[in-house]
Amino acid sequence: MGVDQSTPASSRAGRNLPAAIAVGVGLGAVILGSLYWQKVLFIFVVLAAVLAAVDELVRVFRTSGATLARIPLFAGTTAMLVSAYFGGPLALLVALAFTVLATIFWRMPGGSIGFVRDVTTGVFLIAYVPLLAGFAILLVQPEDDGPQRVVTFFLVVVASDVGGYVAGVLFGKHPMAPTISPKKSWEGFAGSTLACIGAGIGSVIWLLDGEWWVGAIVGAVAVLTATVGDLAESMIKRDLGIKDMSNLLPGHGGVMDRLDSLLATAPVVWLLLYLLV
Repeated sequence: MGVDQSTPASSRAGRNLPAAIAVGVGLGAVILGSLYWQKVLFIFVVLAAVLAAVDELVRVFRTSGATLARIPLFAGTTAMLVSAYFGGPLALLVALAFTVLATIFWRMPGGSIGFVRDVTTGVFLIAYVPLLAGFAILLVQPEDDGPQRVVTFFLVVVASDVGGYVAGVLFGKHPMAPTISPKKSWEGFAGSTLACIGAGIGSVIWLLDGEWWVGAIVGAVAVLTATVGDLAESMIKRDLGIKDMSNLLPGHGGVMDRLDSLLATAPVVWLLLYLLV
């Protein structure tokens, strides 16, 4: 969910800020509605986003010459997320294994030319998107506070994004990773850190009845993973020579442009809350 952090809002790579805010608020309402009405609906919300992200990556990876089949990827993604909700981490792992095998077997009739390239790309996609998204599903599993864990997860990532945006626009001068994301600044990262830790402390105390220091740890780790997730997706786009994964979300770009930080942060937030709360 990263954004550039060093240029004025009006020149941020052509982004429509009002549209971006409207889309973000709408998505947040859908997530909250699913969590607090019938939390099983959260599976379908995540599944829709992840399938859209998988489809985006299939299309952009094809521009690099890789041949990927949607059927095993879509079926495996669905199996992994549903298995995570009903069966937990072990079921997610088993579904991952079968999805990898299905991807390999599905490619075999295509011949040996490009086989390693195609399978490697497919396995990378599986691990990068549905596997990491499965940890967001695992967050909602606990009967007593599953929705609150998910909200905590989203709040720290959104806080990192917003804190980085505001600090970057106001103070950003020193590029953080000029060869990867030239407009991301160290000042923006500092803003992300403060906002993320603050959101972590507040969320863990008020939503999960946990200790403040647990929230501080969650926030501090989340800002690192959110930043890495953003930079990793920027690396993919630079490698493929594209600006956005798609134009599906007004003001944001593609679904993967919104999921990058969330995917990288989901496993660590799940683990920290599992161990400490």
